[in-house]
Amino acid sequence: MSEQGKGNAVKVLRAGVIGVGHLGQHHARLYASIPGVTLVGVTDQSPERGQEIAGRHAAQFYRSPEELLKAVDLVSVAVPTSSHFAVAKRCLEAGTHVLVEKPIAVQPVEAHELVALAKAKGCRLQVGHSERFNPIMRLMRPHIQRPAFIEGHRQSSYSPRGTDVDVVLDLMIHDLDLVLSFGLGSVEEVRASGVAVLSPTIDIAQARIQFSSGCVANLTASRVSMNKMRRLRLFQRDHYLSIDFQTRQAVIVRRRILSGAPPELGTETFQGNTDEPLKLQLESFVQAIRSGSRPEVSGEDGAAALDVAHQILAAIAEHAARQSS
Repeated sequence: MSEQGKGNAVKVLRAGVIGVGHLGQHHARLYASIPGVTLVGVTDQSPERGQEIAGRHAAQFYRSPEELLKAVDLVSVAVPTSSHFAVAKRCLEAGTHVLVEKPIAVQPVEAHELVALAKAKGCRLQVGHSERFNPIMRLMRPHIQRPAFIEGHRQSSYSPRGTDVDVVLDLMIHDLDLVLSFGLGSVEEVRASGVAVLSPTIDIAQARIQFSSGCVANLTASRVSMNKMRRLRLFQRDHYLSIDFQTRQAVIVRRRILSGAPPELGTETFQGNTDEPLKLQLESFVQAIRSGSRPEVSGEDGAAALDVAHQILAAIAEHAARQSS
């Protein structure tokens, strides 16, 4: 479905947000600021919360997603992860373009059903992997060429928010999406371990993923750490990159060979700008709708990251079974 939306010529796209909690409130704020987009309304399980956010942006509060979907061309789904599939499916069935927060769903079969439904309805389906839009990632991507080894650390202090799913779907999914976007080939082997510490689900996990290109990615995710960390290091022939998503800083260390002298190490530093990744993400979504093109982080991308996440969860379960036997 192109900019004409649901059969009508539409110059200004009408946006809505389903779920205006911690993250959804920012979707509402940013839609209200994007040229060519009007925030028509929001809906939330809490009428008080929904009315507050709607009033803040001169939008309307709708008591149900069904009412909202009748009034919009596009919608962000920012409900708890366990409800992503049901809500996003309802939106696509209504012929509405959907940006669903990460992960796309809880189960891979749900993700692939959403992808197929979006295709059948001619709707754009984008997944909220916002690190793709982090200014430092966009700055460093041209320097990422055939990495042989990748090391990622993503950790946070404990918060009950997000614990309806395990840390692999809550945090590690960001780095899985990034690593898969580097074009490393198919996943050949996954080894992993993890443990529940403060919640009923896995709170800290470590995974080793081997790709057909030969690259190995070691990823660690924790939501029971003392300090917040968002880092990725990539090792390539003659140099390596260290990317800090939190500070938006990066370093490339290169081996320099000078005539008649021993090899030296040269360091180049980078600083990302202050652009808001979520705003860049929403602008990209709007552009995909207007042009009818594949979203920068498509439903297929979201499903691929979820597929690998479940390979990791299966490997964690296998490791735990061996430990207990």
